[in-house]
Amino acid sequence: MSTVMRGALIGCGFFAQNHMHAWAALEGAEIVALCDLDLSKAEAMAKVFGIARVYDDPAKMFAAETLDFVDIATTVASHRPLVEMAVRHAATVICQKPFAETLRNAQAMVNAAEAAGAHLIIHENFRWEQPFLEMKVLVDQGVIGTPHQAQFSFRHGYNNYVNQPYLREIERFAIMDVGLHLFDVARFFMGEVASLSCTTQSVNPEVRGEDMFTALMQMESGATCVCDCSFYSRYSPEPFPNTAALIEGDLGALVLDRWNRLTVHTASGAEVRDVDPEVPAWGAKPWHCVQDSVFNFQRHAVDVMNGRASPQPSGADNLRTMVLALAAYDAAEGERVVKIADWIER
Repeated sequence: MSTVMRGALIGCGFFAQNHMHAWAALEGAEIVALCDLDLSKAEAMAKVFGIARVYDDPAKMFAAETLDFVDIATTVASHRPLVEMAVRHAATVICQKPFAETLRNAQAMVNAAEAAGAHLIIHENFRWEQPFLEMKVLVDQGVIGTPHQAQFSFRHGYNNYVNQPYLREIERFAIMDVGLHLFDVARFFMGEVASLSCTTQSVNPEVRGEDMFTALMQMESGATCVCDCSFYSRYSPEPFPNTAALIEGDLGALVLDRWNRLTVHTASGAEVRDVDPEVPAWGAKPWHCVQDSVFNFQRHAVDVMNGRASPQPSGADNLRTMVLALAAYDAAEGERVVKIADWIER
């Protein structure tokens, strides 16, 4: 009989609902406690999911609970103190992205996890979306040969700010919110980055930070990759929250459109595949691809807890993605190409 891992969720906001539904649907793990500084949010979530114990103080929760894992789904400013506390009380700690606002804080969390002997996994769910999982299989099988060009594009006009109003106010928005996901996917498919340039735009007058960016990367392999994002594009029908992608190799190409149709181009012709995942029993369109990816990611986390997998991505691995995001701001501000090996946090 396999052991059921006991966990706690810290942060009971909008997106944490997806975390809770996925944990409830998974075998091998259960959430036994909830924590939020606003106790009413924890109580409301506990009522929906049948959780017996709620807290408004993580220190009190850790003192009272015996936990195998902690899922931190709070905003970025709270991550370092929560992670440094959590790794002393649980063998596996999951931290929502953005991991940190500075590389110094991210490195401190990685160091704390290593000192405690805990797994630290970053909730980078884009690489766990079904279209990207299927594309990764094709790339690894050599269907399109050696990749030499890629583009990952997240562009929409959906009103994110109704459910996540803090996004209007943060000084660093598009790169730190979705850019991190795109850079992680770029590394997932194309390897490490040698150099990067970037432009940003602030188009929506209601938003404080940049709401568009385009980054051009030269990979260590010599390949080229573009990541671009817009929160102020106009499409009909609205493609939110899907990501379009293109990967070209010396034997063919993969083209993923904004509605999760994948075209596989090879010497034998073009094959169109529907890679849109099924809507989870607890989910709904248009969120279903993201919701499915949360389930896929958390299932992977259970495998990590049971020694069946290594974290993807770990905190240590995510440091490389953090560098790309922070270097992108420097590249845009200085209108220059940044060599990643030479980049130093200011």
